[in-house]
Amino acid sequence: MQVYLDNAATTKVDREVVLEMNKFMSEIYGNSSSIHSFGREALKHVDSARNSIASHFNALPSEIFFTSGGTESDNWAIKGVVNSAKQQVKHIIISKIEHPAVLETCDLLEKQGVLITRLDVDKFGMINLDELKRSINDNTLLVSIMFANNEIGTIQPIKEIGEICKKEGVLFHTDAVQAIDTQDIDVNYLNIDLMSFSSHKFYGPKGIGALYKRSGVKITPLISGGHQERGERAGTTPVELIVGMAKALDICAKNRFEINAKKIELRDNFIDKVLKNIPYTYLNGHKKKRLPGNINISFEFIEGESLLMMLDLFGIAVSSGSACASGALEASHVISALGVKEELAHSSIRFSMSKDTTIEEMNYVYEQLVIAVERLRKLSPLYIAT
Repeated sequence: MQVYLDNAATTKVDREVVLEMNKFMSEIYGNSSSIHSFGREALKHVDSARNSIASHFNALPSEIFFTSGGTESDNWAIKGVVNSAKQQVKHIIISKIEHPAVLETCDLLEKQGVLITRLDVDKFGMINLDELKRSINDNTLLVSIMFANNEIGTIQPIKEIGEICKKEGVLFHTDAVQAIDTQDIDVNYLNIDLMSFSSHKFYGPKGIGALYKRSGVKITPLISGGHQERGERAGTTPVELIVGMAKALDICAKNRFEINAKKIELRDNFIDKVLKNIPYTYLNGHKKKRLPGNINISFEFIEGESLLMMLDLFGIAVSSGSACASGALEASHVISALGVKEELAHSSIRFSMSKDTTIEEMNYVYEQLVIAVERLRKLSPLYIAT
């Protein structure tokens, strides 16, 4: 059996999305910036997709700007706010468990003189709202806190964060890349000013994402060289990708409640079995305030990369909490930020389900996981000594 449980990295494009996109590669293929009939026909469908996407977030179509994905959207939101600000001292607040697209962008800005506050998280990966309030000062331009974490699935108190930012008069950006398919997001109710998302995380094509930017929020363009996206983001409009993203979002919205319920049942059943029957295992992230399809567990006395590779031999695709860099394993910054000891941080595995994941697949994964853990621990001198 082949089981794909790395949907937090990317999802399979929905068949309906593929069919929708095909005609825009072979039939309605005009450049939407062209003024002739081919271009006007393409632009009509881009506008329709923009309207549809905006409606899912209670946003205006004019507030949706298409990008190449979440990374560009994060970069644009943060750098755009900083570069458009006229004040001399500039301050941004983020959390320590943000995606590298946010963390590394802020590292770069810090080298350029921007002040960066990195908020701690508790053992579940939640920020402290009081700490956030204390961190805001007269120089604060932006608070950027991800909606839900890509590794541990913890969902932040977005509404409360938005209320704090609105009260203090600072902009609120959220990286919602992992949350779009499972969360009901109303940007006005949540007081979100800027929001990043990416199509390939919710069964759409790769290479297309968007930035929601509230009307009146000023940010400088990140990419120059054309007048697309109302002069704010240059580059030929990828009509088929935009249409595909809109279709994927429509599909997710139709069955969100039922799919979430199924995922939560599979998730909680799997977590309970693992923690109960496999000794020295620990759940990372919040038990309930987490994405429906996210499971992140540390397996003591085992390197996460070794377990990942053994599961791959069994036909199971998962991801590890450690990243291989320059021949050395580096523990996940997210798991480390939870206060998890280093050896456990190296042993974390993320299982991320899709809307199509079945109980038969999860049972198979559990059975093979038991075998893999037992085999690897027999090779560990630390485990043998226990």
